[in-house]
Amino acid sequence: MTETTLTTQQAIELEEKYGAHNYHPLPVVLSRGEGVHVWDVEGQQYFDFLSAYSAVNQGHCHPRIVKALTEQAQRLTLTSRAFYNDVLGRYEKFITELFGYDRVLPMNTGVEGGETAVKLCRKWAYEVKGVPANQAKIIFVEGNFWGRTLGAISSSTDPSSTRGFGPFMPGYEIIPYNDLEALKRALQDPNVAGFMVEPIQGEAGVVVPDIGYLKQAYELCQQHNVLFIADEVQTGIARTGKLYACQHEDFKPNILILGKALSGGVFPVSAVLASDEIMLTIKPGEHGSTFGGNPLACEVAMAALNVVIDEQLAERAERLGQLFRERMQRLADRHKLVSLVRGKGLLNAVVINDDPEGDTAWNICLKLKENGLLAKPTHGNVIRFAPPLVITEEQLHECCDIIEKTLAEF
Repeated sequence: MTETTLTTQQAIELEEKYGAHNYHPLPVVLSRGEGVHVWDVEGQQYFDFLSAYSAVNQGHCHPRIVKALTEQAQRLTLTSRAFYNDVLGRYEKFITELFGYDRVLPMNTGVEGGETAVKLCRKWAYEVKGVPANQAKIIFVEGNFWGRTLGAISSSTDPSSTRGFGPFMPGYEIIPYNDLEALKRALQDPNVAGFMVEPIQGEAGVVVPDIGYLKQAYELCQQHNVLFIADEVQTGIARTGKLYACQHEDFKPNILILGKALSGGVFPVSAVLASDEIMLTIKPGEHGSTFGGNPLACEVAMAALNVVIDEQLAERAERLGQLFRERMQRLADRHKLVSLVRGKGLLNAVVINDDPEGDTAWNICLKLKENGLLAKPTHGNVIRFAPPLVITEEQLHECCDIIEKTLAEF
């Protein structure tokens, strides 16, 4: 069997036989992508409404990003940070000026960005705030998701993430999401160093907090000399209608974590942005990554961010997201199967009127696949809809037609 002769069944059987069983994918085997479309090994075309969990905001295989990748790959890919390279400094200047921060610490994956932010927050607590050694606490919220390392799952309230993996990281406190009173109580502890939160909880099912929650949470943190850490790995890079989601409430978090679409899905790139006061607490040898800040990643990230700016993808997400929710709400008003529509920009979800343990949402996604649209359930009865931001209005309406047609079949 060669790559070009594999059937869907053969490809799935290979993964089942030789791979770890840590995912439960939809039964489709993709071999090509362009813009908002992907194609399976049999040549069937689909609209991609997951966007690799918002990693391909700029669309699949965007030519400008691929060009940056291939040109840099022929010059220099990796030096490690044992030496300087001629791309990293340009990238650091570019991204810090774009987002309005003093400094950036480049990493590879989103969860590495989260781990980096936690380490930075603790170091700042000891060196600047004056928290006693090994007493720093970081507050998280119920339903959060920032990866599956031991550090990340230690803050999780999802049994599928935590069961069988303890003991967990100390120094974490978990409070309800979208609950300012709970945050006020937690902040009474003088050893609290940071509050890490997703502006919209993606993996939890696109859970959007009350208007003003984030800004007031930020202000409470500032009053108590606590760092507000925004996990914008999924909500950042134009997905919600702004360059990053905290901009909807006009504040700049103390630490900003970016990933996924920072590279347009072409290469693993993440970043942590902060002020001099926070970033310079970490000294040589205290944190790093062989691949973090490599010249290939830096060129790809600059190209990916320039695509977002030049093609006005944040503005497009804002406008088309409103259209999408309007159509889905009209669908919900007349279809008992849809109990709720929620989201911001082009990060949206519909809640299916079924028990979270039921299989209705999964079966709807199977039928959507048959009708030419790929989406995936999360938390059992929630279907997330997040197309690449390059989608046109005409394509968006075509996809809404597919969703409406599919639900009518149930």
